[in-house]
Amino acid sequence: MRKKAANGRAPRRHLVAAVVADGFSPFEFSVACEVFGIDRSSTLGVPWYRFAVCATEPTSVRTSIGFTVSADHGLDVLRRADTIIVPTFGDGSDGGEQLHAELCRAHRRGARLLSFCTGAFVLAAAGLLDGRRATTHWGWTDELVRRHPEVHVDPDVLYVDDGDILTSAGTAASIDLALYVLRQDYGTEIANAVARRMVVAPHRDGGQAQFIASPVPDATASDLFPDTFAWMQRHLDRPLTVPELARRSAMSPRTFARRFLATTGITPHQWLLRQRVLRAQELLETTDLSVDLIASRCGMGSASNLRQHFHRIVRTTPQAYRNTFSSAPA
Repeated sequence: MRKKAANGRAPRRHLVAAVVADGFSPFEFSVACEVFGIDRSSTLGVPWYRFAVCATEPTSVRTSIGFTVSADHGLDVLRRADTIIVPTFGDGSDGGEQLHAELCRAHRRGARLLSFCTGAFVLAAAGLLDGRRATTHWGWTDELVRRHPEVHVDPDVLYVDDGDILTSAGTAASIDLALYVLRQDYGTEIANAVARRMVVAPHRDGGQAQFIASPVPDATASDLFPDTFAWMQRHLDRPLTVPELARRSAMSPRTFARRFLATTGITPHQWLLRQRVLRAQELLETTDLSVDLIASRCGMGSASNLRQHFHRIVRTTPQAYRNTFSSAPA
C-alpha cells in the first residue's frame, strides 16, 4: 500500500467496510474501528484506510449490550470495499441471505474478507468457507463443525490466514488478526507503531493456542519471565538454548519449558523463531543490510535458513518483502 501507481500518483485509498447487525458485539466492532477506522495518515506518514460501517438497512443498530450505533451505509458499499470485516453477530447468527449474496459478490471480484469471533458463522453460511481452514471462538467451534461440516475448523489457534479469507477466534484474537492484516498491508514498523498506541502486544502468532494451561502464571514465572523475554529479544543473534534460558530463570530445563508453554501457549523454539523473523522484517524495512548480514543479526545463521523460515511464516521472500516495505535509502 505504500507504493505509488504506475502513473506516479498515490493509489486509491483502501476501503475497509465493517458489517453490523442487531445483536452484534461492540468489542470486536471497536477493534475494527480502532485499527482501520482512525485516520493515521498524518501521524504515520502513509495514506490510511477509508472506513465505512454498513448494515442491511442504514439505520440505528442495537448491540448485544443494548445501546445502538448508526450505520451510515447499506450493504451496497460492500460492492466497492477492498476489505470486509464481519464481527460477531451474537449466538452464531448467520446474517441473512441478503448479506450472504453481497459477501459472495464481493469475494468473486477479489475483496478480502475477515471475520472476528463468531462472524465465521456468517461466512460459513454464505458458503465461503467450504473446503477452507477457519477458526472461531473455542466455545463455538463444535457448533460451527455441526452446522457446517464442510469447513475445516481449527479450534486451537488465534486466527487463520487462508489467503483472501481470514478468520479469528474470540475477543482479543480479533486484535491479533487486525494487527496481522495491518502488518501485511503496511509492514512491521507501522503495525508496531499502531500496537504501541493501542498498548497491546505487537504480535501474537496465529498458530498460538486460543487458551493456555495457566492463563495467570504463578508468581515465580510471572516475576522471572518478563526479564527472560527481554533478554532473549536483546540476544536474538546468539544461539539460545533451553538450558541457558532455564539457568537465567532459576529453573530446571524441564520446568522452564513447561512453564514457558503454559505462559505463552508455544514452545521456546517457536517463540524464538517468530521473534527472529520479526526482527528480520524490521531490518529489511529500515536498513539496506544484505540478507546474509540480516540472517546473522537475527540468529538465523545463513541466508538460506532465513529465506526458508521467512517464506514459511511471511509467505514471501526477504527481497520481495523489502521491495514492498523498505523505507531505507536505495
